[in-house]
Amino acid sequence: MSSAGKTEQLIAQLAERLVHQGQKLVTAESCTGGMIAASITAQAGSSAWFERGWVTYSNAAKTEELGVDAALINQHGAVSEGVAAAMASGACAHSHSDFAIAVTGIAGPDGGTPNKPVGTVCFGWAHQGACRTETVLFSGDRAAIRTQSVTHALTGLLSLLSDPTNFSS
Repeated sequence: MSSAGKTEQLIAQLAERLVHQGQKLVTAESCTGGMIAASITAQAGSSAWFERGWVTYSNAAKTEELGVDAALINQHGAVSEGVAAAMASGACAHSHSDFAIAVTGIAGPDGGTPNKPVGTVCFGWAHQGACRTETVLFSGDRAAIRTQSVTHALTGLLSLLSDPTNFSS
């Protein structure tokens, strides 16, 4: 199955779950540049379960739009689980959504460091004040890293929706 087909399948599953539960989703994206929101809104009927999305590419945008503490970014860097969690929590707090997906990473080809090489992507999934985070190292070029990030973000939320106790505060 192509990556586009897999994304469509994941979105259909999310739509079914969220519509059935009467819940909404919000996104806060950095390295994916709105690809998650674009993939969701490409599907007819997504307005029933997708509330809004932010592309907070700069550190200032993360702080101004989502309330991410600048000190957190300065201490850990924008590509960190702490910032991903703050982005997800901020997205929930600044919207009318039940769930949030946040993504921040280094898609390349530049910007990597020995501690955070190109392909390092941090994810945050928030629900009712609780958040789950994860860091993944993807391989490939910029397009491949971004596509893998979209798939991972959607897959992660579906997994968490299957058992909301997976969210930890």
